Amino acid sequence: MEYTNSFSALKNAFLSIDSTSEFDNNEIHKLNFHSSTYNLLHGSGNHHCKTHDLNFEESISFNNDVGTIENDVHIKDVFVTENKDFQYYILKPKGDTPAKKVTFLFHGFNEKNWDKYLPWGKAICDRTKSTVVFFPLAFHMQRAPLQWSEKRKMFELCEQRKKKFPNIINTSLSNVAISMRLHAMPQRFIWSGIQTYYDVIQFIEECKNSKNELIDKDFTFNMFAYSIGGLLAEILKLSNHKNYFSDAKVALFCSGAVFNRITPVSKFIIDSEAIVALYSYLVEHFDSFLKKDEMLHHFMSENHFEGKVFHSMFEYQKMMNFREQLLKKAEKHFYAIALKEDSVIPSYEVVNTLQGANRNINIKVDEIDFDYAYSHENPFPISKFDSKEIDKSFQLVFDKIGDFYNG
Repeated sequence: MEYTNSFSALKNAFLSIDSTSEFDNNEIHKLNFHSSTYNLLHGSGNHHCKTHDLNFEESISFNNDVGTIENDVHIKDVFVTENKDFQYYILKPKGDTPAKKVTFLFHGFNEKNWDKYLPWGKAICDRTKSTVVFFPLAFHMQRAPLQWSEKRKMFELCEQRKKKFPNIINTSLSNVAISMRLHAMPQRFIWSGIQTYYDVIQFIEECKNSKNELIDKDFTFNMFAYSIGGLLAEILKLSNHKNYFSDAKVALFCSGAVFNRITPVSKFIIDSEAIVALYSYLVEHFDSFLKKDEMLHHFMSENHFEGKVFHSMFEYQKMMNFREQLLKKAEKHFYAIALKEDSVIPSYEVVNTLQGANRNINIKVDEIDFDYAYSHENPFPISKFDSKEIDKSFQLVFDKIGDFYNG
């Protein structure tokens, strides 16, 4: 039983790791990373674009008072030390050093631990003989302060939020911190995304410069992305910085749709007040904010192709031709698996984005269903159903993904 039997064992192996350990013919490594672009974030006062040698004064073009500064939730982004200096994991075939094949694994929104992803990474490692890099998005996983997960403190904030917004939907201990931060400053969605984009580029270039002893400087790589992690993978692939991503394959799981075609209001993702603020900023009024914010305009326009690609993923109708031309060009390198009962990122919206409005983009999207109750947030629930059914579904998904990578 590949999934249910390995879940707890893998979790314990990762929790107990100091710097390196072994598990079932695999090696697990924990390494340090310093983000060199953290100073693009809110709070640094003045920002610098290294590419164009330009300085920008900080602009707070959108801000709501939706919480107190004293609760540490609204700490200025640049001062979140966990987001600047953090650790990431590598799972690799035993003895395969330095690795010549790598798969980046990008997680979903508002994730705080890697537990559910560990068997996913192992399945990819076993099927492709590829080293898997579990790379955290900015302000997620180990890049978020521990106090954002402290139950007592989050309960208090959740109760305050309910009183302030009596019609709020799906606020919870799990999502109150990220919801408050994005509600207050929706532009955090953009800048944390840009930081993560540059972090991945930095990681690749450090490997190419022989600064990672576990990865060969001439390595090749693919990407596996779930949920919002797919947005990062799409931007990386389609912007193709220095042609690093020309041959990279992208497997998307429960992922692939543009922002305004997803419905992420969930106790495990984000609450209704935060998504309204995000939608207002990214979709309804983004052009106005671009005119007001010089730095935002610089990084999200022709000056930075990656920003333009990012912008094209906000709204389905906007920049459609630009987005679809890029997807068409890279069609042979994309593959997506969507789940029939996924209400957060519906399968038909994955098809609409990846195959285009005229269905002339030849990206394969498999819609599958499982013989048990599941959700976007938990496609392979542990201990709720017959483990044989869970394992069967898990194997189906990752056999398809393995075939895509190996094909």
